[in-house]
Amino acid sequence: MAPRKKSIKKSDGEVELLKNQLARVLADYDNLTKRVEREREEFGKLANARLIIKLLSIYDMLEGAQLHLKDSGLAITIEEFVKVLEDEEFEKIKTNVGDKFDEELHEVVEVEEVKKDKEVSGSEAAGIEASGQEGKITKVILSGWRVKDGPIVRPAKVVVIK
Repeated sequence: MAPRKKSIKKSDGEVELLKNQLARVLADYDNLTKRVEREREEFGKLANARLIIKLLSIYDMLEGAQLHLKDSGLAITIEEFVKVLEDEEFEKIKTNVGDKFDEELHEVVEVEEVKKDKEVSGSEAAGIEASGQEGKITKVILSGWRVKDGPIVRPAKVVVIK
């Protein structure tokens, strides 16, 4: 009977080992499933970003037209366009005149030099003084966009004081 007891103990140990291996394999499979789903979502966001980048030029044209036309129908269209972008997890980067330039959010397309003393330039006529204004945004040319809680899709194009 002693050999039989040894055999049962050995079998119990093998069963326990197999149970542990099975639990690890199931956990690995669950982690793989979650990772594949996360990667699928990220790929979808990237595919959306490519399309959104192309559509942003249309948005820019609508905004430019609205500056000149001041049409209520066009304003509604722009508002709906922005809602669609927001539904797709994109958001406009808030950039205002007077904000400090941030290289992660903004791209400089023009630099204005403020003349000192009594020399008058267009920017001084607009009320911008040389003291303490360096690196400030004087004009937003194009709005910037980013993926919500993600990367910048397009930095805001701005004019900055030197």
